[in-house]
Amino acid sequence: MTDASKLPAAPEGVAHPRTIRSFVRRAGRTTTGQARAFTDIGPAVLLPYQAAPLDFHAAFGRDAPVILEIGFGMGEATAHIAGLMPEKNFLCCEVHEPGVGALLKRIGEQGLGNIRILQHDAVEALEHMLPEHSLAGVHIFFPDPWHKLRHNKRRLIQPPLVARLASRLAPGAYLHCATDWEPYAQQMLQVLAAEPQLVNTAADYAPKPHYRPLTKFENRGLKLGHGVWDLVFHKR
Repeated sequence: MTDASKLPAAPEGVAHPRTIRSFVRRAGRTTTGQARAFTDIGPAVLLPYQAAPLDFHAAFGRDAPVILEIGFGMGEATAHIAGLMPEKNFLCCEVHEPGVGALLKRIGEQGLGNIRILQHDAVEALEHMLPEHSLAGVHIFFPDPWHKLRHNKRRLIQPPLVARLASRLAPGAYLHCATDWEPYAQQMLQVLAAEPQLVNTAADYAPKPHYRPLTKFENRGLKLGHGVWDLVFHKR
């Protein structure tokens, strides 16, 4: 594991968030290694929620294009992409504590200095912390598909959120969504195509961008014949 002292120092005023007021964490057990990562890596990487615009330079200690990731699961793809793109900063939102711990552990093991984690509801953070035209990209990979028809309204990709995301993108920036549930892919395509601030980079679904890795879960699904759909839209 990389020595935590080699990671960037925690920005002034940044502390481990103790409570999450707007979201109920999913059940799950934090391992000993993940808990240690909260202590060793967390102070340099975890950002507190604030109802005010985030100072990206203060948060990352440098000026660089910022990619927002919403819901990174256990952080496997996040760490891979951040390693491929050291010239970019990654602001990653996730409320599931074992997932946050797992990504912190990966950050320590791989010595990644370009990730910051916001353990808070991404929708609320988007509303209050991210200024318009401030993002170079947004990643939303495999959000909960809410399979049952009566639960479809709970899906993350809905017109109001997409409009807000688009307003936070700089001109020419991108929004990349991926799902392994075809009905959700169809809804995503419909919602994204209807947003006037965005334009599709493909006729419908995009080829998988080189930077998004195949996770173990995704590989298992592909071997079983399950599809995966990527959608990449640019800000006009």
